[in-house]
Order: sequence, then structure tokens, then C-alpha cells
Amino acid sequence: MKEITILGSTGSIGVNTLDVISNHQDKFNIKALTANKNLDVLTEQCFKYHPEYAVMADDASASKLEEKLKRKAPDTSVLAGIDGLVKVAELDAVDYVMAAIVGAAGLLPTLAAAKAGKRVLLANKEALVMSGKLFMDTITKSNAELIPIDSEHNAIFQCIDDAKNQGGDTIRSIMLTASGGPFLKTPIEELSSKTPEQACKHPKWKMGRKISVDSATMMNKGLEVIEASWLFNVQPDSIHIVIHPQSIIHSLVEYRDGSVLAQLGNPDMRIPISFGLAWPDRIETNVQRLDLFDIAQFDFKKPENDRFPCLKFARQAIEQGGTSSAILNAANEVAVSEFLNKKLKFTDIAKVIESVMSDVTQNDADSLEKVLNDDSLARKRATEIIRNINA
Repeated sequence: MKEITILGSTGSIGVNTLDVISNHQDKFNIKALTANKNLDVLTEQCFKYHPEYAVMADDASASKLEEKLKRKAPDTSVLAGIDGLVKVAELDAVDYVMAAIVGAAGLLPTLAAAKAGKRVLLANKEALVMSGKLFMDTITKSNAELIPIDSEHNAIFQCIDDAKNQGGDTIRSIMLTASGGPFLKTPIEELSSKTPEQACKHPKWKMGRKISVDSATMMNKGLEVIEASWLFNVQPDSIHIVIHPQSIIHSLVEYRDGSVLAQLGNPDMRIPISFGLAWPDRIETNVQRLDLFDIAQFDFKKPENDRFPCLKFARQAIEQGGTSSAILNAANEVAVSEFLNKKLKFTDIAKVIESVMSDVTQNDADSLEKVLNDDSLARKRATEIIRNINA
């Protein structure tokens, strides 16, 4: 029986993780659940799974949760804030930590899980984007297990035949597939008028609002290039993005001998989640089986630079190194948030990111303090730029 902490249990990854675990209660037990603001969903999850701990983002929400749990889950201890998140990530009794908190907010508890030597099921790509070397060094030093849960990186992990010697001289290139998002065929001149509701209507995946917007701008693929470089020890210029609208091939690995291996499956996050939970074994899921005759064909195309300028900024961040990736991520998070709040045009997301990367000087990313400081500076500058846009 493996004890699990789910960081971000009310989001799409967290909900799907609980679904997988519900079908294998003889193998997994929920030790802790955490949420940001979704009090009602976390309450219901606590009623169903009776975790030892539940964590809310702030004291006020934690107090409300504690009151609600008195009735059906009185044995669940309620914690609050970053201290609570770190505590449940590094508990001695916990074996696996699903790191599914969206954005920079997930960095510290994910690092805590890595430092504590857990199996880290990484669905929070920002942890590696912001602090790649620091994070990977922590994994190595603590002898933690790191299994990527993003469908693309999980696919690459499955395609690499020697998990202890990932990358190196055997791999020629990695191909990250992308659906292209909801605006793949929209005339470029119409993009500025697109609404948050339209951007969040992903053609294949059911995801949270922030990651849905990242898919529409394809910033998610830019971040995934950075993540893949750290995960698999592959140079960024050997990582390519391929638009594949069917979203059946989740990524491909090309080897030196000319072989290309791909992982296929229906677009359902329960597949990589179950793989991460059971690895090196495999377990049953309720996922619909793949019918290639129903799919009939696969399409591939290169992303257009004019349509997806965020890809260029991600490549620039990789080339600059240091805290550039943290600056990129911070600017994107602020811009996407303002777009979702209808205070910024869709096409202005990229403009804000470009300006912030130009205005904020990057530093060596050799300490967490430097990473967090430049993250803060980038957020402040992004807010100022957006204020000027709206003036």
C-alpha cells in the first residue's frame, strides 16, 4: 500500500488521479489533499477519501474547511499556506507526491517532495522551468524518483529504453506533439478579439483555464521544451515541436540508428497518471481503448511563428539561460491571469512577455533566492506594462 499526497487535488490532474486511485484502493491510500480556493470540492474529496491532512491556500479558507469537516471527516487535520503544503509534501509516511499545483505556486512544495526523496509525479512543469538545475540536482542528491506526468513528457519517458541513462549519445532528437489549440485555423488578424471562453475551449483535452490559454498561445510547448531538456538531458536544439491535431501520438523519440519510437493513446490524462503511480508496472484504467481504424489518419505540421510568437520567447529564454526561464514563466502567468480577467487582449499576452524579458535582467540561477527574486521582479514589471496598456 503506497501513501499518496496530491498537491492540487481539485484541479483536472488531481481529480483524474483520484479516479485512478479509486479503482485501485488495494494499492494506494490518500494521505493528504490540497487546494487553492476550491473549498467545496476539497470538502467533498475529504468526505470520500478521509485523508489525514487537508491543506488550503490561506487561513480563512482553512478555517471554513475545518468547520465543514467536523461533520463527516473530523479526523482530517486542516493546514494552511505554503508551510502546510511543504509539510504534506515531505511527510515521512508519504511514498508518492503528485505535484499538480499550477504555476510557480507549486515550486516550493514540489522541491520539498524532491528533497525528502519521494517519488515525484511531476505535473507542475513550472518547477523545472523555473529552477531546472537546482531541481534536478535535488532529485539526484536525495535519490528521489522523478516521473513526468505531462502527457508529452510521460510519452518520452515511456519511449526511452534506459531510464537510468536518459539522453546522452543514444538520442538524436525529441519531437513534442501539440494539438495546436483552439485557434490553429483562425485567421491571425482575428486573434486579438478572441475571448477567454474561446481560448479555454480546447479541441481535445479538458484542462484548467490557465493551461488552456497556454495551449492556445502554445506557450505550454515552449515551457515543455525547457522541461524536456532538463528531464532527459537533451540539448534544446534537438527538441522539436510538431502540431498533431488528433492528439493521439503524445511524443516521439528519434534514436541515432534511425529508429523513431512513439507513445500513442486516447487523450486522457488517466493514462500517464496510472503509469506514474504504477511504474515500473502497469495497471488497469477506465480509459477508452484506442481504435486506429476510427482515427483513420494522422496529420502533422510545423507551428507558424507569426501565429505562435510565445514559442520564440521560450527558445530565447533557453539560450539566455540563468533565471530567464523563470522571468518568462512569471510574465506569462501574470499576462494570462489578466487575459482571463478580461483586462488584456489575447494577442497582448505575447507582447507583455516580450517586454518583460527585455526589461528584466536575468541572473545565474544558482540559488532558489535568485530564482524567486527574479520571478518577483518579472511579475512586478508585467503588472506595470499591463497597467500602461490599459491606461
